[in-house]
Amino acid sequence: MMEHLKWSGAEKQVAKRAFNAALEREYAELMHQTRERVGAMQEGDDLWRLHDFLTDQRRKIDDKYDYRYSQLVVVFARLIHEGRLSLDELEGLHEDKLEKIRAILSLARR
Repeated sequence: MMEHLKWSGAEKQVAKRAFNAALEREYAELMHQTRERVGAMQEGDDLWRLHDFLTDQRRKIDDKYDYRYSQLVVVFARLIHEGRLSLDELEGLHEDKLEKIRAILSLARR
């Protein structure tokens, strides 16, 4: 099971770097979407729609980006599936983790 995977110090560094890179990409996309929405605002109610959009996005991001080592394999598979991360960015993880990520990706692609 995932919670039994052991993470070396080097793997933790790779994981943190990949995790942060994907999160920054997600934030950059959200900032772009937010700028577009702000630019299109024309009435007061648009403020509350923007607020609702950002609240929803924050919940989704908080749910998705779970940096518990017991969850990282699943998180990384999801991020790769969504195109926010590549397997190359996980170079340095031991093969046991990469195999699990590939297996999850294989299921997700079906």
